[in-house]
Amino acid sequence: MKKVTVLGSTGSIGCSTVDLLRQAPERFQVAALVGGTNVVRLAEQARALGAAHAVIADAARLPELRALLDGTNIDVSGGRQAVIDAAALPVDWTMAAITGAIGLEPTLAAVRNGGSVALANKEALVCAGDVMLRAVRDAGATLLPVDSEHNAIFQSLADRQVDGIEKIVLTASGGPFRRATLAEMEKATPEAALRHPTWTMGAKITIDSATMFNKGLEVIEAARLFDLTEDRIGVVVHPQSVVHGMVQYTDGSIVAQLGSADMRIPIAHTLAWPRRMATTSPRLDLAALGRMDFEEPDEARFPALRLARESLRAGGAVPTILSAANEIAVEAFLAGAIGFLDIARVVEDVMQAIGHQAADTLEAVLRWDEEARRAARLRTASRAA
Repeated sequence: MKKVTVLGSTGSIGCSTVDLLRQAPERFQVAALVGGTNVVRLAEQARALGAAHAVIADAARLPELRALLDGTNIDVSGGRQAVIDAAALPVDWTMAAITGAIGLEPTLAAVRNGGSVALANKEALVCAGDVMLRAVRDAGATLLPVDSEHNAIFQSLADRQVDGIEKIVLTASGGPFRRATLAEMEKATPEAALRHPTWTMGAKITIDSATMFNKGLEVIEAARLFDLTEDRIGVVVHPQSVVHGMVQYTDGSIVAQLGSADMRIPIAHTLAWPRRMATTSPRLDLAALGRMDFEEPDEARFPALRLARESLRAGGAVPTILSAANEIAVEAFLAGAIGFLDIARVVEDVMQAIGHQAADTLEAVLRWDEEARRAARLRTASRAA
């Protein structure tokens, strides 16, 4: 049996992971489940999977979790250090799905075990790429990408001939505003931005898809994962969300991965890797689909892609600053404090204000992450005034 831990088990990716684990109890032993604030869901998951440990990040909810799991043999704990301790438990495979910079330390703790880490935390490579990759090398760990696009690239590298890659291509759905004018986007509401045409995801990542910041962050992540320069990573808009990623080789051939818009597919790939496991995900019917469309992204309407590429070329703490400022701007938009197009404006303002800074340690990463958040809060507040 493969021993596993799920960090962020109560979120969207975590719930999909738990669903897969419940379908194959004979293959997996659950060491720990870590949730954020949803104690009811965490307790239900822990009971269903027979987890050895259940950890709630919000320490104030610990008494409630204890009560819900009373009478079981499940070890219960809560708080920041408990999350990191759970991540450090020796296991074969860890799902790293705690979103945001708060997931950096737990992800690093999992990496240092030297096992396989299924990476669903973009910030691990966007904000702390140098730190994370150095830890991976030192521990002999294996990073397995969970994002559907990066997982598609990983699967399309079947022969592992990395030196034969000309470029990789990430696909983007285009989100709910693919055909919207700038005037329409200026007036867009959070409710409209959250109506994603193909994927069901959490609020933050859904807004990032609407602005295409999600794709920009994925460009940065792909550069780290596959050791490619920014100019060898392409993006195309593909509204059907059937082709998730492609690798173009130097001989002119393209290898692509296709699948339904169901995150259980890439999660299952990492969970069973290097083998495969069955899922109940919907199967593609290409004849019923009938057509697939591809188009260039419009960086005038979606400046997030430009900003992400600029941050990648700049290096240092600039990707950290971009990611942190975006988090704050998205929060402000969802709260109705700023407009949809203000998200990119706030991020660009913060990037220009702070500029290039070194970020070769976790402490430096966290410092500039906090500085960018502070600067972004000031700018969102001034725009809301």
